[in-house]
Amino acid sequence: MGGERSLRVEENLGEGYVRLRVAEAERRQAKHDIRCVEDMVIELLRNSRDAGAKRIYLATSREGDLRTTTILDDGSGVPQDMQERIFEARVTSKLESIHVDRWGVHGRGMALYSVRENAESARVASSAPGKGTSITVVTNATKLAERTDQSTWPSLGEGEDGKRTCARGPHNIVRTCCEFALEEYGTCEVYVGSPAEIAATARARITPSVDGSDLLFIDDLSALPVLERLRAAADARELLSVCKGLGLEMSERTAHRVVSGQIRPLKSVASRMLRKADAPTAPKPVDLYRDRRGLKLSKPDAEEFSRVLAKDFSFIEDRYYVSLVHDPKVRVGKGRITVTFDLEDAD
Repeated sequence: MGGERSLRVEENLGEGYVRLRVAEAERRQAKHDIRCVEDMVIELLRNSRDAGAKRIYLATSREGDLRTTTILDDGSGVPQDMQERIFEARVTSKLESIHVDRWGVHGRGMALYSVRENAESARVASSAPGKGTSITVVTNATKLAERTDQSTWPSLGEGEDGKRTCARGPHNIVRTCCEFALEEYGTCEVYVGSPAEIAATARARITPSVDGSDLLFIDDLSALPVLERLRAAADARELLSVCKGLGLEMSERTAHRVVSGQIRPLKSVASRMLRKADAPTAPKPVDLYRDRRGLKLSKPDAEEFSRVLAKDFSFIEDRYYVSLVHDPKVRVGKGRITVTFDLEDAD
């Protein structure tokens, strides 16, 4: 590992962390390691992996020009006295725990200085040794670029080495998570979605380490591992409090929807990619009587129109507590466009 051999330790910070010795010019250049939001996301994912995480949850949302990204994991956690220092220049985990992957040399905290330098704010929302970590980063799209299309998933292809890889699609946050998940397949699971989807997924998929009866004797859920707190919250008000402490912003109404099971848990990124690729595709029937003079929508335009309608449907979801089974179906006929909204059955 030539990259590792070139690294030298300037100071041992304790708690498994060191400060690297590098030239002052290289330290200043670190700010330019992050050129877009997608660069920031891959560094957060690598940071969680290097902490030994088996499950990584990435919640992201945008309001105006501000994007909030919170990453939660079940890794080894960050000690209280290191939760600010890991954002300092050249601070990383000890050299024996450093990884070399397709993106280069990396250790815990190695790029968090660059992340903070390019963000409006970056902080450890919650962490403790052995209990995982939650890190929240707020970025401004006018200062740190991001892809316009942040909803399209990539298609799966095969590289020259025979490994499955992302073939087509914009290089957005979703694709970044997909590339990382495929690279680390079998090592850790990655989930990506809105804060509400991440909370719902953690509640459904995390196995508690504390029995339900023992929870009665826990006065503060912050004593539990980061991800387990979402599962342990007993009602919407408690879930809202837990989410706020972890950097997951949502309304009280949304918290009620999470607790009542109205928001469906996510599949892992790798599971969604591989299942979609392996699904059999039947040949489409040819309709010789179809009116070829009518309106035609390209598949990408129809999918984009469907996503816009799904986003606007949130007005109905919030008011009437209903949920879509999937994105609306868009059909184009002679002289009309038909949109179908399939709703989940009420419990």
